[in-house]
Amino acid sequence: MVKASKNRVLAVCVVIMAVALIALPTITNRVFGRADDAAKAGAGPHYSVVMTEGHNLLVTDNAANKVYFYTIDKDKPIGSPLKLRASVDLTKVGQEAINITPHNVEKLDK
Repeated sequence: MVKASKNRVLAVCVVIMAVALIALPTITNRVFGRADDAAKAGAGPHYSVVMTEGHNLLVTDNAANKVYFYTIDKDKPIGSPLKLRASVDLTKVGQEAINITPHNVEKLDK
């Protein structure tokens, strides 16, 4: 009689574990930028890093369809703050020309 109840307890534990393994991934939110909006829409991450080096960063904003370019100031050491220099609107892809929108451009000596 004791052996039969141990088998039943083991069977119940296995069933509970199986239900938990199936249900848990479907109720958790993803850990991406703006996870609430992404979870509702079933979309991927909000931002994607395209390229990075010690002095620059190229990031895609997947929600706004833009690419942002950040870099450090001229003659500054690696690790200095990155500043937004330009952006491109990806909704214009396929057209004959795409204009770059400049941001915080340094005045160059002529």
